Amino acid sequence: MKTPASFPELLKLDAERAVDQITSAIRTQVMQDLRRKGAVVGLSGGIDSSVVTALSARSLGKERTVALLMPERESSDDSLSLARLLTNQLGILAIVEDITPILEASGCYRRRDEMIRSVIPEYRPDYKCKIVLPDLSESTYRIFSIVVRSPDGREIRARLTPKAYLGVVAATNFKQRVRKMMEYYHADRLNYAVMGTPNRLEYDQGFFVKGGDGAADVKPIAHLYKTQVYQLAEYLGVPEEIRRRPPTTDTYSLSQSQEEFYFSLPYDKMDACLYAKNHGMSPDEVSRSLGVPAEQVNNVYNDIDAKRKSTRYQHMKPLLVEAVPEIAHQE
Repeated sequence: MKTPASFPELLKLDAERAVDQITSAIRTQVMQDLRRKGAVVGLSGGIDSSVVTALSARSLGKERTVALLMPERESSDDSLSLARLLTNQLGILAIVEDITPILEASGCYRRRDEMIRSVIPEYRPDYKCKIVLPDLSESTYRIFSIVVRSPDGREIRARLTPKAYLGVVAATNFKQRVRKMMEYYHADRLNYAVMGTPNRLEYDQGFFVKGGDGAADVKPIAHLYKTQVYQLAEYLGVPEEIRRRPPTTDTYSLSQSQEEFYFSLPYDKMDACLYAKNHGMSPDEVSRSLGVPAEQVNNVYNDIDAKRKSTRYQHMKPLLVEAVPEIAHQE
């Protein structure tokens, strides 16, 4: 076995070969298996959706690729501009759907704010917020807290009760589900397929919303570690501004990194830990390579297992009481 010191080498792709393989698969899956004419991609301006958009355009043609830009009132300021930067470069159609009115009508913001006030009574709609996890180097207990910031810059942090946590997450999940509804609207009217954007780290660890960003017809980069997605981005010529942007959830009004919200470490170290665990490497081996304490690597390994177990539901198909044999071959 190669030593952990070669993680960059172990995760290095032959980008040209990978792109050829993925674009060939997209053409076959969209045009032949699904019998659709093109692809719709929800484009956030992040690395994963940008790579999937570029792969779709290369595979199906720019005239058969549609990017949906779906901002809402709490979106990052640069999401829309970065998404437009890519669509202009690719020469594909970009459709902007501001989903704020739908989220307001569904009670997304109101329901979330009510749950936040159950632990921080002074919270008001003009405050900004995010939920965060403790760093695994500090604690092995993965209990969410809410962080809010008042208009005058004062920050308050409070541990979320189970009820408040579930309420906040349930309300914010409206955002991913409304976006997916829009993607399928445009896909249905065009007879296109909906492209999913999770990378391997997100797909493995259940970092998606069931019926939201977890729903798609094709998921072309779910087998790729996030560091490999960045390699494809460079090969495909994704603008440097997008490649430099730190990965974010773009779900809460306060800026939030993915490791604050879900993962145990920055994505490059999480990739290494996930790869190492998948290939039977010990925490001590990973520790020496990454410069992370072995105890923390062991905590990450345990967290990977815990997330695989707790998010199994998100990967499951609807359950039937009895099989329907006439269509069983289609499932």
